[in-house]
Amino acid sequence: MSTTTRARYYLFKSEPDAYSLDDLEREGRTEWGGVRNYQARNLMREMHPGDLGFFYHSSTTPPGVVGICRVAASAHPDSTQFDRSSEYFDPASNPQRPRWECVDVEFVERLPRLVSLAEIKAQPALADMVLVQRGSRLSVQPVTPAQWRAIIALSRKAAPHG
Repeated sequence: MSTTTRARYYLFKSEPDAYSLDDLEREGRTEWGGVRNYQARNLMREMHPGDLGFFYHSSTTPPGVVGICRVAASAHPDSTQFDRSSEYFDPASNPQRPRWECVDVEFVERLPRLVSLAEIKAQPALADMVLVQRGSRLSVQPVTPAQWRAIIALSRKAAPHG
């Protein structure tokens, strides 16, 4: 039995005017804080250093995958929940019983080109991706190895016209 574990894959959504791939590249590493969804929090609890993630720009035209980041630190209490000046402050959370956790991510690389949401939706092989499911607004999502490979391959092809 092998003791090595394979990296798992995720997608991290961020509005580029709030925090962009440029910001992550400049800073090198950041706490992926401010997530206030239990399902996304639970996904971060499962992450391990070395897991990879797509960096996805949302609420922009066009939205899409722009780069790759790596989980640099396992889940730990999200510091924004205790900061009264933060928009993510949670008065029900306290340091002895934190409600929210996050991971640290680090910049890996930019994709050769943006892979747009429309392009992802047009791929039958990506039809079961959480990103394209109706009503899915999770800011942190799982990605299968096959979905990972498909998006990497798309990023290396010329952008579709239309």
